[in-house]
Amino acid sequence: MSEIMVGGDSHRGSTPRFGTQAILPALGFAVLIGLILGAYRLHADQGASASLSLLLGGALGVVFQRGRFCFFCILRDFIEHRNSTGLFAILAALAVGGVGYAIVFGAFLPNTTTGRLAPDAHIGPVSWVLFAAGIAFGIGMALSGACISGHLYRLGEGYSRAPFALFGSLIGFGLGFMTWQSVYVSTINQAPIVWLPSTLGYGGALALHLAVLSGIALFLLRDLPVSPARPEGRITFTGLWDRLIHQRWNPLVTGALVGGIGTIAYFRVEPLGVTSQLGSVARTVLNDAGLLADRLNGLDGFAGCATQVVKTITENGWLIGGIVIGSLAVVLLAKRFRWSALTFKGAITAWIGGILMGWGAMLALGCTVGTLLSGISAFALSGWVFAAAVLIGVWLGIKLKLVQ
Repeated sequence: MSEIMVGGDSHRGSTPRFGTQAILPALGFAVLIGLILGAYRLHADQGASASLSLLLGGALGVVFQRGRFCFFCILRDFIEHRNSTGLFAILAALAVGGVGYAIVFGAFLPNTTTGRLAPDAHIGPVSWVLFAAGIAFGIGMALSGACISGHLYRLGEGYSRAPFALFGSLIGFGLGFMTWQSVYVSTINQAPIVWLPSTLGYGGALALHLAVLSGIALFLLRDLPVSPARPEGRITFTGLWDRLIHQRWNPLVTGALVGGIGTIAYFRVEPLGVTSQLGSVARTVLNDAGLLADRLNGLDGFAGCATQVVKTITENGWLIGGIVIGSLAVVLLAKRFRWSALTFKGAITAWIGGILMGWGAMLALGCTVGTLLSGISAFALSGWVFAAAVLIGVWLGIKLKLVQ
């Protein structure tokens, strides 16, 4: 039987400078052990939510890296090469996430006709602001070479443009905060919030959700390259290690794992997202500098990647830290850690792209993991609108040759 496989590594760089590659797997195991011990210590110091966030982040880092689950890389493969392989990982994540969210929603809010929304889920207002934010985010992805979550896990690979993009996203968040009041008053406070279960119930919303995903999958099958079947043989530890650590994971398995992790995160901590801590840092800096109002009208009332003035690492901060650590660990185990080559132009475009992503994520109340992945899994129309806008933004960035 043929298999769906994700493409090869997404960056190249210089040779590792640890003296010898033999030590890298040992370092990888040390990083994993450190992650587990760190989670144990967090549980004692800050409670179960922080500890679980770090562990879930580590799991996401491993899955993202092994499955090449970067929204920009996936969309670029499809737009430039008509290769839909990676898109099946996103569809699988949304399918599993939709089923998981429907189960959790049933426990949190059994009656969907009360006018209330599911608590804390990524269900946002739909307006031209959301669409413009998505386009800006997509163009920013093309300029910087990855989405925000992609930069986080690729930072663990040694991707040298990632720090510039992430720093740029902090600036973009700041610009977003400074433009929030005007767009909220003019548009967002009047924009509709469409949550499908409120009219279709959980059963109807889930049926429509799976039907749409199935239709998209059928459409994408024509652009799915068929990989040759692997020869069957005796299962050995070496072969299993090679499949887990060296070969790219099947996108359906990757997506199912992402969807499952997202469901656990929502049930135990908060909806999956990677921008809350970044946005909170930017908001705190502006607030301390007296450049931002203490209260931003309407912002704190919307669900999504919520931001706040903080002086500590939040649960989301532990999650994104775990993503970097998990990716680093598995890359070291595979002896693939290397700093990628960096040019001045590459650094500048990554920085500008990060600014666009940060601005877009702030106004959209999340990024491709939060507003898109968690939002669509939560049956929110805002997730689909943001997804369409991001696709257009990436397409524009590629056609305008902004990709470095």
